[in-house]
Amino acid sequence: MLKIGITGGIGSGKSIVSEILRLYNIPVFDADTEAKKLNDRSPVIREKLIACFGKEVYDENGKLNRKRFAEIIFKNPDYLRKANSIIHPEVAKAFSLWAEQRNQYPIVAIEAALLFEADFQEYVDKVIAVYSPEALRIVRILSRDNTQESEVRKRMEGQLPEDDKRRRADFIVYNDPSHSLLQQISDIFAHLCPPGAF
Repeated sequence: MLKIGITGGIGSGKSIVSEILRLYNIPVFDADTEAKKLNDRSPVIREKLIACFGKEVYDENGKLNRKRFAEIIFKNPDYLRKANSIIHPEVAKAFSLWAEQRNQYPIVAIEAALLFEADFQEYVDKVIAVYSPEALRIVRILSRDNTQESEVRKRMEGQLPEDDKRRRADFIVYNDPSHSLLQQISDIFAHLCPPGAF
C-alpha cells in the first residue's frame, strides 16, 4: 500500500486535491476533522488539555469549547505547540488504524495542514504540498469562514512557512488560475503508479 500525505497552508486547496483523489477511488483521511472528533471523544486528550489549559476549554457537555481553546492557543506559540503535542500523536494512531482497515486499497492518503509540524510524514511514503499565493488564500478563507483577516494571518503564522513545505514535499501542486489541478495530479500518479494501478 502506498500512503500519500497531502499538506499545504490554510486556504491552499488541500480539500479540493483530496476530493480529486477520492474520484480516483483513493480513500483520504482528514486529519483536521479527525482531530476535532478526538478532541471531543478521547479521554486521553481531554484529561491532558484540561491539565494544561484549565476546565474552561471544555463545555458542560464534555465537548471542546473551540472558541475558548482557539483564543488560548493562538495567542501564545508555546501553548499552540503544547496543544499540538497532545493532539497529534492521537491523530497519528487513528490514521494508522484507519489505513490498516483499508489494506484492500493500493493507495490511501492523509490530508493534514500540519503534516510536517505533526511529523505525520513519518507515516507516509510520499508528500504532496498544495501551494497557492498568500493573497489568494486569504480571499478564499475570508469568503469561506466568518473571520477577520487579522485572525487568518495569525493562523497562518502558526503554520510552517509555505516555502518550507514545498522544499520538504516530494511533489508540489499549484492551485491557482494558471495551473490545472487535474493535470498535475494525473501527472503525479502517472509517475508513482504503474499503468492501470488506479
